This record gives sequence, C-alpha cells and structure tokens, in this order.
Amino acid sequence: MKKLVIILSLLSLLLVTAVIGNEYIKLKGQYTKVESEFTEMELEMSQLTEEYDLAKSENALFQTINRSLDYQVGGLMTKWDSERDGLIEALEVERLQVYLENRSETSQTAGYLTWEQANELADHFYEDSGERFEREWGRFLVLESTAKGIDPFLIYELLRVETGGTFSPDTVGPQTRYGRAYGLAQFMENTSPWIADMADLPYNHDMLFDPLYSIQLCVTYLEFLYNQYGDWDYALTAYHRGIYGMQNYVEEHGNARSWYAVEIQDKANNNRAVAMNH
Repeated sequence: MKKLVIILSLLSLLLVTAVIGNEYIKLKGQYTKVESEFTEMELEMSQLTEEYDLAKSENALFQTINRSLDYQVGGLMTKWDSERDGLIEALEVERLQVYLENRSETSQTAGYLTWEQANELADHFYEDSGERFEREWGRFLVLESTAKGIDPFLIYELLRVETGGTFSPDTVGPQTRYGRAYGLAQFMENTSPWIADMADLPYNHDMLFDPLYSIQLCVTYLEFLYNQYGDWDYALTAYHRGIYGMQNYVEEHGNARSWYAVEIQDKANNNRAVAMNH
C-alpha cells in the first residue's frame, strides 16, 4: 500500500514537473518574442532618432536660408523704397518747376482785402487762438492768402491742425522715413527749397521757424496744389500726404476726402460763420 502511494506521488510529481516544463517553454518562447519585438522597437527608435536629427539639421539649414533671404529681400525693399522716394521727389520738383514757368503774374496781385478788413480778421484769429496766433501773423496771412484767391480761414485752420492747436512756430514733427517737418506750416527739408523758390524767397533750414516765412510757403504751396487739381479735397490731402500719397489715397478710397481735408474745411466754414456774426 505504501509503495502504491509512493508511486502515485512520484507520478504526480512527474506530471507537475512536465506541466511546469511546458509552461516554462511557453514563457521562454513569449519572452523571446517580446525580446525580439523590443529589439525591433529599438531599431525603429534609432531610425526615428536619425530622421529627427536629419529633420532638425534641415530645419536649421532652412532657417539660415530664410534669414539670408529675408536680409536680401529687406535690402532690396529698402533700395526700392529709396529709389521710389527719389523718383517721387523728382516728379514733384518737376511739377513745381513747370508751375513756376507757367505761373500767372496777375494772380499775385488780385484779391487783396483792405487793411481794415485784414486787421479785423487778425484780431479774430488772435482771440480765437487764445492769443497764441499773433496779430502780425494774422494780418500777413489774410493779405497773402487773399492775394492768391485763397480763403484765409482755410490757411488758419490748416496751421491749427499742423501744430496740434498750439500755433507754435517752433513745432517739430515726429521722425518719419522722409525726415521731420518743421515750423508753423510743418514743411520738410526735401520740398521746402523748391517751394521757397516758387515763392521767390531765399531758403535755409532755420527760416522754417519764422512764422511769416512759413505762412508764405504755406499759401504758395496751397495755391500750386489747388491750381493743379481745382479741388480743395485733393489740394489739402496732397499737402498732408504728398502728391504720391494723395494719389494712393484716391486709388484706395475713390475720392480725396481724407480726415485732414474734411476737418480743415469744416472748421474753416464754422470759424468764418462765427467771425461774420461778431
């Protein structure tokens, strides 16, 4: 009986050992398979790393190329802007020269107000400006503008806008790519000499801060612009933006009624009505 039990126990042990052996073989096979898959994953990861490093290198190269292209394009744009600005200035100068050759001498003497009327308007401008626009400037403005057939209120309101309401002859405008504007009428150094020539005046930079000189340039240039276009929207917008800038504005909006032109004309009409009711 005991032998039978021992034999059965041994058989059971052999059976368990066989089962465990089979499981071990299965597990080893699975491990080998996982190990193989892991090796493949390592190879794929290595390939991906190489591709990433290559893409990173290519991206760095593209960035370098883009920076180089941006620099070259920027240089070309700067050169183009400079050449374009030079051409615009040359065209405006040519316009001024043609105007000088064809200007009528009679237009310089027509339309003077009486001295008393000039004094009355000068007093009005002095009071309206809070005593900042001196009477001497007002008399000169009235006589110069009416001699050219221009509404003196239009010039006065333009000077108000140009100086931000201060009427300061020492006004210096902000820096732009064309430079700064100076004085009561805010003229720039690239156009001032030609306008002075048109007005038969000498020119140097410091003269732009003389209020009477500035007023005379303003009247002369506005007369030129109005004679060119026959419309105050066009003339005032060209005064503010330049002739090329005015043409761009018209192309974009279909008219020349910029805020600048509208504000000056509206204020001139209102101010004239106030002066007439005094």
